[in-house]
Amino acid sequence: MRRVVAAFVAGAVLTASALANWSVTIIQSQGVLNPGSVVTNVPAVVINNPLPQVTFLTSAGTPNPILVGDGTNFTSGGYSAIYSIAPNPGPVGQLTGFNFVIAGFVQGNARINWQKKVVRNSDNAILYDESGTISGSGFGGADGAFSLTLTGVLGQPANDVTVYENFSLFVTGAPGQDTAALLLVQQDWVPEPASMLALGAGLAGLLGLRRRNR
Repeated sequence: MRRVVAAFVAGAVLTASALANWSVTIIQSQGVLNPGSVVTNVPAVVINNPLPQVTFLTSAGTPNPILVGDGTNFTSGGYSAIYSIAPNPGPVGQLTGFNFVIAGFVQGNARINWQKKVVRNSDNAILYDESGTISGSGFGGADGAFSLTLTGVLGQPANDVTVYENFSLFVTGAPGQDTAALLLVQQDWVPEPASMLALGAGLAGLLGLRRRNR
């Protein structure tokens, strides 16, 4: 009976760890559109449990969405987001990476450049640093709406990081003909596989002990 109780407690601890809340703090979520250096604030949606999920609603920026061209007076612009992830408090596993979604629209002579960096807070080690470009047909890409999903893997597992994201948009033709729009930026964080394996092993051990004690 003691073995069953011990296994049950171990399984409960592992389950609590797997479902622990995280603390996600939005430090910055702001764009600037040019000409005019018009500042636009972008709302964010945060989910802390069971794993961090952060969504920046760039199409709902105030007073303007993150969009240049398409009949606006803006021909270039940028968007920057910074947020941190930390335990809240209590036992948590390690994060190993994320699924990164960028959704938007490009048309003609239009381009969106992106860059994402993840830094561990304890020693400022850079765990992820990647960049890319999404282009309209005028720059050799494809016109229309896009949704790009990337799998990011951290250089080392971590549970206390700061994330930096930067986007630049520009069109080179006449506004109204060429368009670059950033509609949504989202990241779903991924746990360390060992944590999930430990949870499975703990539950399997509990079931095995229960069978033997019947």
